[in-house]
Amino acid sequence: MSGASGVAVVLCLLAGVAGSVQVVVMGQFGERIGIFGALAFSTIVTAVLATATLLVVRRGLGAIGEGVRQPPWLWIGGLMGLFIVLTITVAGARIGTAATVGLLITGQLAMAAVIDRFGLLGSQQIHLGWPRLLGIALLAAGAALSLRK
Repeated sequence: MSGASGVAVVLCLLAGVAGSVQVVVMGQFGERIGIFGALAFSTIVTAVLATATLLVVRRGLGAIGEGVRQPPWLWIGGLMGLFIVLTITVAGARIGTAATVGLLITGQLAMAAVIDRFGLLGSQQIHLGWPRLLGIALLAAGAALSLRK
């Protein structure tokens, strides 16, 4: 594994930890100020921090203009992020952190397998063999079991 791949693996693991923390925090935040208030506040904090990071890393806001000039279907990433945060804000407080994360990961893995299999959205086509299918099925079973109280 190259150094860049190692960094990517560590970032993915840390993002997984952050995602679980985010589920419980957003669930609590939504309970206190309302789901849409928590969603809006969280989105504003994200926008401010992302803009500040862009200014530090790229020393300007030119990438935002570059983004506007890209095909609009690429903007769906922002919509997906908003939907994910809305969903965890609703679900975390109602079904628990483990069930929310398990179901979220199950959905992500299933869709990722479809994207890989058919090379959707400009991605590389990757074979979907029985080990991947078994992994998805086991994860789905685990997510379903986590819903039981």
